[in-house]
Amino acid sequence: MTCGGKRVILHCDCNNFFASVELLEHPELKDKPVAVAGDPEGRHGIILAKNNIAKAYGVQTAEAIWQARQKCPGLVLLPPHHDKYAEMSRRVNEIYLSVTDQVEPFSVDESWLDVTASQGLFGDGKTIADLLRRRVREELGITISVGVSDNKTWAKLGSDYKKPDATTCITRENFAELMHPLAASEMLFVGKSAAQQLKKHGVTTIGAMAACTKELLTAYLGKQGESCWRMVHGLDDSPVKVWGETDPVKSVGNSLTFPHDLVGREACHAGLMPLCESVGARLRAQHLKCRTVTVQIKDPQLKVISRQHTLPMPTNLTRQLYRESCAIFDAAWPAHAPVRLLSVTADGLCGEDDPAPAQLSLLECVREDDPKQVRLEQAIDGVRRRFGKDAVSSALPDMMRRDREE
Repeated sequence: MTCGGKRVILHCDCNNFFASVELLEHPELKDKPVAVAGDPEGRHGIILAKNNIAKAYGVQTAEAIWQARQKCPGLVLLPPHHDKYAEMSRRVNEIYLSVTDQVEPFSVDESWLDVTASQGLFGDGKTIADLLRRRVREELGITISVGVSDNKTWAKLGSDYKKPDATTCITRENFAELMHPLAASEMLFVGKSAAQQLKKHGVTTIGAMAACTKELLTAYLGKQGESCWRMVHGLDDSPVKVWGETDPVKSVGNSLTFPHDLVGREACHAGLMPLCESVGARLRAQHLKCRTVTVQIKDPQLKVISRQHTLPMPTNLTRQLYRESCAIFDAAWPAHAPVRLLSVTADGLCGEDDPAPAQLSLLECVREDDPKQVRLEQAIDGVRRRFGKDAVSSALPDMMRRDREE
């Protein structure tokens, strides 16, 4: 069974994952409505997960506990144990890895598998899906639903189509029959905002999306529209990564929305420092340097500007990032204009040891990072890893004074 194409992709989704893991230690609750809640003792906590019995009462993930209890007065609440969920996720993926090394986690309880090359050993896609469902159920005590198709998007739709403990094959022949009646929000990456935008134009189902041209969906959703058009027509050709494979880092950035508006150079410079410290530490931890620094500024009216500067030499030093960020800010923003949010992003990444051409200047000497400053910031990283990020703090006035002197 190739589902109408050369590839055979599975999407495996653990059913009611958090609740299912908790119920393994509470078998006496298996016939009761159960939910995992962030603060089971308080009215202001939210529902993180629920079992099928609670779902039948209308209990929903992310709603307030008091709302869930109004719908289901007998609801049993259990506290979350994220370490247990991580361990169960590891064990589930181990079972997946027994049939293929192309296992790409999508979240703690979902993974894509490419089993194209596994069919000679284990059978067609549906057979492999049923095998995995049986093994997870018998060996781990929880259940999974599996979608089978020739692309990742349709496989995901298949795993969502029927729960719990079910296999659904989505083919070129049955896609319209099964998927077209579903709400547009069921499509991967069509969130609440995109679904509302589509609804304004009368596009409320997957079938209505499929009837739109690429140009029309792009007009409705911007760049996302072209991706949605490709996905709804089964043209998602993205590969399933090999287990452990990650995408290369393209940028490292941090942003901070302040509890009160920052006014004045000194206050805004102080706001830039923790961002530069975080970005610098992350670059050093990954043995990367950046060639470009970008600063984004948002005012209380939510107007945003973004400015960047290319460095004469790549760096990962907090001091250099801070110096450049302050210079960018000072050149771009009026001295007494209020600031609501700041972000600092390191772009143009390269390895610490990669040879990088210098941006030559007739007016200044291009220098490598000061070895003493390198050792100092590496030492600070070590202290913070051991004793916490607050173990060492920066003396902002001293740093600014030294930078002006230099």
